[in-house]
Amino acid sequence: MTHKIIVVDAFTDTPFAGNPAAVCLLPAPADEEWMRLVAREMNLAETAFLHPEADGWRLRWLTPTVEVELCGHATLASAHILWEDGHLSHGATARFHTRSGLLTATRGADRIILDFPAKPAEPAHPPEALSSALGVHAPRYVGRNQFDYLVELADETTVRGLTPDHGLLATLPVRGVIVTARADAGAPHDFVSRFFAPGSGIAEDPVTGSAHCALAPYWSAKLGRTSLTGYQASPRGGIVQVQLRGDRVLLGGQAVTMMRGMLMR
Repeated sequence: MTHKIIVVDAFTDTPFAGNPAAVCLLPAPADEEWMRLVAREMNLAETAFLHPEADGWRLRWLTPTVEVELCGHATLASAHILWEDGHLSHGATARFHTRSGLLTATRGADRIILDFPAKPAEPAHPPEALSSALGVHAPRYVGRNQFDYLVELADETTVRGLTPDHGLLATLPVRGVIVTARADAGAPHDFVSRFFAPGSGIAEDPVTGSAHCALAPYWSAKLGRTSLTGYQASPRGGIVQVQLRGDRVLLGGQAVTMMRGMLMR
């Protein structure tokens, strides 16, 4: 049996930017080991597997090494393909049943809007390995949520210039590390970030929607606004529009289809 697989650049309107995700459309649940092999074969930060279920779609996200609990860019890519390929009408809401509960996506005027749970970080004492791995010994803030450490640094230049020790980061007992700073004066965005997750098989993730579930409440409290623009300053780069709504975060972004193929096994 063959299955469609499509590569989409998410959180960008420019090819070869943003975060690439593979989207595998299935008629029914697939074998666990087969999905792991496909994700390893694709070797992208995330491969999304989805099939019809109840009033929507069952959605799972796999890195080349692990299955994850929450992923923004592969959800955005999945919704993009459901509309682009006619599985959903343009005005319909995409409903995804996931390990993080029901997630929805809607089409805005110029972007896709994801409705995700907020994942605020609480202040945490940084382990020695965290500061050593980042090469930063006086962060402005260190917090932790159920997935990641959140570290605020002095400025945008420092975030962009980080060259962390990925081997040391991989020893930390978290999914990954979000590093962030307020944007430079005059920048078209409000804050910058980078996301490192070598322990999950991803040295640096290009654009991380789920990290913005922590960044949105953090920067909303600091800047006094609920609607903000984040720029993830990875080599590929990408824009995430965020809006905090109580215990939910709306993540807005664009997507570009890059490749279509068939899995032959």
